Amino acid sequence: MNENNIIISNFDNGIGMSQETLQQAFDYLFTTKPVGKGTGLGLSICRQIIEGKHNGKLLCNSEIGKGSTFIIEIPN
Repeated sequence: MNENNIIISNFDNGIGMSQETLQQAFDYLFTTKPVGKGTGLGLSICRQIIEGKHNGKLLCNSEIGKGSTFIIEIPN
């Protein structure tokens, strides 16, 4: 991370994600929800906006049973 960038970090204390799920989390149409309950668009669209429009990065660290941290880094 560049210290001159704007960094937004969001932590949740939910169930977390396995490494397998985390590797796919930003894939277009990927969802862990049942049919009709999730579109699989959210994180994919977020990444497109952050990287494509703002030249930034969207990262995620997650651990089963401990939750997830999403980090947005945008050039200042």
